[in-house]
Amino acid sequence: MELIEAGVRSGATDAGSAALDRLSERTQASGTDWALGIDAGSRALLSDERGTEPLYREAVERLERSRGVIHLARVRLLYGEWLRRENRRVDAREQLRAAHDHFGRIGAEAFAERARRELAATGETVRKMTVETRDLLTPQEAQIARMASDRQTNPEIGAKLFISPRTVEYHLKKVFTKLDIGSRKELAGALAGIPDSQS
Repeated sequence: MELIEAGVRSGATDAGSAALDRLSERTQASGTDWALGIDAGSRALLSDERGTEPLYREAVERLERSRGVIHLARVRLLYGEWLRRENRRVDAREQLRAAHDHFGRIGAEAFAERARRELAATGETVRKMTVETRDLLTPQEAQIARMASDRQTNPEIGAKLFISPRTVEYHLKKVFTKLDIGSRKELAGALAGIPDSQS
């Protein structure tokens, strides 16, 4: 995928297409969500306007079902960048926030910074990720955690925050990890120990 992205960004689309052909032979033979997700994300880079978004959506869905965290974050970043160029700032923010959070958690600082700059270009302010801030709840995580602790369902939370229930679930998983809890029942107690500025 890196070679294909490099080809697209440098205008060497023939080289990118050749790399995609080689990649597709392997990913199609494998048939795993991880491989097919990378294939769909790579195809999105080279597709025409109408075909781009369905390919990015497929890539995200497949990679969410795999263990390829870095690849999922990369595809979300690319998808968010494309959405921003299409002047779909609200949609771009959802993808870019998720990418920024993923990269920050795994310490991929250069990619986290790229996602942060893209978010800033949509008009959203994002603080730089540091070792000290990596384990704190983000404002959105804290908001979702509070709503979940009030027994609101993922679809209810998503409707109020204009995000998908799947994105709510993604943020709750991060909250559970950061707070070292295993269920919604433990949220109220865990949030009580966090300063108001964080919860």
